Amino acid sequence: MPKESVLAVDDDEDILELVRYNLTKGGYKVACVASGEKALEAARAGPPDLVILDLMLPGVDGLEVCRLLKQDSRTSHVPIVMLTARGEEADVVAGLELGADDYVTKPFSLRELRARVAALLRRTDRLASEPLAPGLPSVGRVQVDLSGHRLLRDGQPVGVKPKAFELLAFLLKNPGQVFTREQLLERVWGTDYPGETRTVDVHVHWLRREIEPDPARPTTLQTVRGVGYVLRRPPA
Repeated sequence: MPKESVLAVDDDEDILELVRYNLTKGGYKVACVASGEKALEAARAGPPDLVILDLMLPGVDGLEVCRLLKQDSRTSHVPIVMLTARGEEADVVAGLELGADDYVTKPFSLRELRARVAALLRRTDRLASEPLAPGLPSVGRVQVDLSGHRLLRDGQPVGVKPKAFELLAFLLKNPGQVFTREQLLERVWGTDYPGETRTVDVHVHWLRREIEPDPARPTTLQTVRGVGYVLRRPPA
């Protein structure tokens, strides 16, 4: 049985109770809070394995909670599943761009929610356990701290968006292998991500600004015309 911890955030007590009962029945340890402020406090005090986050919260709303959690080194690695109402497509996209990992639209099936939680935790475990390719402790101008979920340049942290880091980590574990944009969306964002493949291009652009000596002439994170992207080993 799974023993992962889940933090559920919603101002609707009935929804919280249903989520708590359903996930607890599935073997998860579930904590529930009803506001963005309490969510930030709970997550920072003891980071859970996953957060289920309603976007429509009083006070600090879900998008701001997502942004703050993903910017905090203590919680940036924690996957977030957003709970959204129908007609909030813009908020969904905004949340995903802030680093959220998945979303479920209200009214939702508890069975579907539990399946999404299980799939996301499996994917997170897989990414963390994939061995780092030997000979690549550095990528271009930066060093990659996988366990700390951060980039370093000359020993100093470099600001990086959560999904951009996950994209780089995935490519770093598969050097020399060309991936299509669709494959990268599936492996890094998940099969249910509603965005377009241009999302990958935007994140590659962000990464190149940090890792390439000349982002206009990338030598590490390269485009394979008509196919996708590849992380090349630096020349010997």
